[in-house]
Amino acid sequence: MRKHLNTLYVTTEGAWLYKDGANIVMSVDRQDLARLPVHMLQGLVCFGRVMISPPLLGYCAEQKICVSFFTSYGKFLARVEGPVSGNVLLRRTQYRVADDPARSAAIVRNTLVGKLHNQRVVVARGLRDYASKLLDDEQAKLEHAHRRIKRIISVLPHIESIDLMRGHEGEAAQAYFSVFDLLIRAPDPALRFHGRNRRPPLDAINALLSFLYTLVTHDCRSALESVGLDPAVGFLHRDRPGRPSLALDLAEEFRALLADRLALTLINPAYSSDCLFHAESSRL
Repeated sequence: MRKHLNTLYVTTEGAWLYKDGANIVMSVDRQDLARLPVHMLQGLVCFGRVMISPPLLGYCAEQKICVSFFTSYGKFLARVEGPVSGNVLLRRTQYRVADDPARSAAIVRNTLVGKLHNQRVVVARGLRDYASKLLDDEQAKLEHAHRRIKRIISVLPHIESIDLMRGHEGEAAQAYFSVFDLLIRAPDPALRFHGRNRRPPLDAINALLSFLYTLVTHDCRSALESVGLDPAVGFLHRDRPGRPSLALDLAEEFRALLADRLALTLINPAYSSDCLFHAESSRL
């Protein structure tokens, strides 16, 4: 059984990370504030002005711990990792499958079915959790998006063309994000969502989603490298220099549940607390 390890995120400006035995120690202004055993980690992510000692950087490489650097705003800068793990036979098989349209289509189909199913779960949870607060037209829009995504899922098993599958994925994304704003119950006008945009994201919600998607992709890339797969050779995402296509493929299935649900939890804390209060009161 494979052990599930953690990813350490360091966001403290001016932090200094160094190695002490088999531990990572975080120091700020010459004071040690945190200590964590290295054997518990699979990734180290640093945001902003975070410095790492050379001995710790080398030790992380030896222990197959990927170290990534981001700006304080979440823009990816660089990553440091040790020798590539795995064996050449596994990667050669991956490349052969990627060059076979029929086998690639099966992987893409399964990926998209999982992604769309999780999007339906997010919409369905919104319908359930916010039932008493939704207006009639808001509920109708959410139900329509739920049915539309379900219909696309039912169509995917009968499609062989990857390009056509990508088209249906785009249709599902349009349905999903067209009602995403209805899932945001916070009244702040700055937290309104008017459609998905990126590079750069044009509002607070898109910035949050892009940031969370980057973190999910980082963990997916680390997972792929840990088993010896090439994260640059994907199936749903076309190959492009510098792009971790397979990591992006893997992240697609987890975006809705790991990133979108987390974003909604962060945005709607008062409503979440209110729901919890009523749930606890009902048990008394």
